[in-house]
Amino acid sequence: MRHKQNHVDPLALLGTFPRVMGFPDCVTKRRPASCRATRTLCALPILLLLGCTLTSALHAAPLSPADVKTLLGQIREKRNAAPYLESDFREEKIIRLMNKPIVTSGKVWFQAPQKFKREVTGNSPSIMVSDGQQLWIYYPKFKSAEHYSLGKHSPLDAAMAALNTALNLENVESTFHITGEHAAQGYDLELLPRSPSMKRLFQNFRIHINADLMAERTEMLQPNGDRIVTTYSNQNRSPIPASTFEFKPPAGTDISTPLGR
Repeated sequence: MRHKQNHVDPLALLGTFPRVMGFPDCVTKRRPASCRATRTLCALPILLLLGCTLTSALHAAPLSPADVKTLLGQIREKRNAAPYLESDFREEKIIRLMNKPIVTSGKVWFQAPQKFKREVTGNSPSIMVSDGQQLWIYYPKFKSAEHYSLGKHSPLDAAMAALNTALNLENVESTFHITGEHAAQGYDLELLPRSPSMKRLFQNFRIHINADLMAERTEMLQPNGDRIVTTYSNQNRSPIPASTFEFKPPAGTDISTPLGR
């Protein structure tokens, strides 16, 4: 196995109502019943719009700081009771200089607090595996792998924390300014990074939490204006075998250590 050292970019691991005209009879008294009906028909869209606006405002009621703290506590309680998560995902990277987003999909496994596996399928498959101390990224088509050591306070650690933000909301208050609001089904949270290392990765991070207190959709806005939108589906909290978070490069794999040993 050959060992190479290259530069790695942590970002790569992660982009008044309008006047109604045309009804002159309604300004006279010649056909009052017809005019009343006409006025009712004209008013219906306005009433429906008002109803939708009021409903939307109700669903988007902001959460107080105490509400946010309570919600995060409920999420942690559920996570502590079942620290595993398995889910399908679909990710869109909206890059300003490209006409179409880059779309990937696959599956993710997570065990609190730091173990995860992310498998991308399709034409450019990859496998990202971490036991919390080591990170492997394997590219089957090229028979190559990248190996990283975590926990050295490098930009990579911040990138990993950002990648797992939606899956692990432990101690997020110390890392982010958090606000939220009620959604139609669940909650919407907005996270603004506190630390300079996180600010270099993204400007804000939005998470939609469903009624089961699981992350269902995330949107990350990066400093350059690119966005990464990820949706999760078919989630479950069944126990995950420990071997899921272990990785051994297949024989003949070309291994590199971009950040050194």
